[in-house]
Amino acid sequence: MKHDASDVHDLAAAYALNALDADEREEFAAHLPGCETCRQDAADFEATAAGLAAAAAHIPPTAMKQRTMQAVDGVRRLPPRASTASPLSFRAALSRRTVPLALAASLTAAASFAGLAAWQNQQNRQFEQRARQSEQRLDTVSSVLAAPDARTVHGRAGNGAFTTVVASDQQNKAVFTATGLPAPAAGKTYQLWLDHDGTMRPAGFIHQDGTVPLDGDTADARTVGLTLEPAAGSPQPTTTPLLLLALRT
Repeated sequence: MKHDASDVHDLAAAYALNALDADEREEFAAHLPGCETCRQDAADFEATAAGLAAAAAHIPPTAMKQRTMQAVDGVRRLPPRASTASPLSFRAALSRRTVPLALAASLTAAASFAGLAAWQNQQNRQFEQRARQSEQRLDTVSSVLAAPDARTVHGRAGNGAFTTVVASDQQNKAVFTATGLPAPAAGKTYQLWLDHDGTMRPAGFIHQDGTVPLDGDTADARTVGLTLEPAAGSPQPTTTPLLLLALRT
């Protein structure tokens, strides 16, 4: 089957999708070595098709192959059905499909870039939020340590960690420091507490060695507690305190 040179150029998309008949594929394959434009077009369409396939791909369940093979024997074969539709030239089909394929590729690329941009924006916002929180914690710790009425108490937790609390009644703030704190079990974390007239109120978390500000009013708190709680925290202590450190005598 012979075509005009301009017609042969139109076969790049179909060649990349392996949709040519034998004669057309042979003709286009012979045309490719001498046409840089068609080689580039075919490569671009192959890359686009691969990208679309990868985007829609799903890993099948492990047992799917076994179930499919077992079901094959029970499928009744249907007799062949003759087609009554008039043949449609590939050129006509291609003229209707090339533009949608290019449009789909463009939309896929645009969606990918938009998704990447959204992900980057989200990551930047999270980074900025963490940076602000770290700066606020550092300011709180610095102001408490430098307070003229700052007082320091030390204690050792039941798991061996050495702890220190520095409190300032004027600032109504305190910071908690732990050294040698063992890593909590999976799904657990260390939760801090402030004792107000016999009621233990949540005062934040500490996940490893370091210094953290205590949440809540500390000026009238009598004791700082430390317990091991579920990772999301608890409204009241659910385990025996590892530490009960008196802030006042």
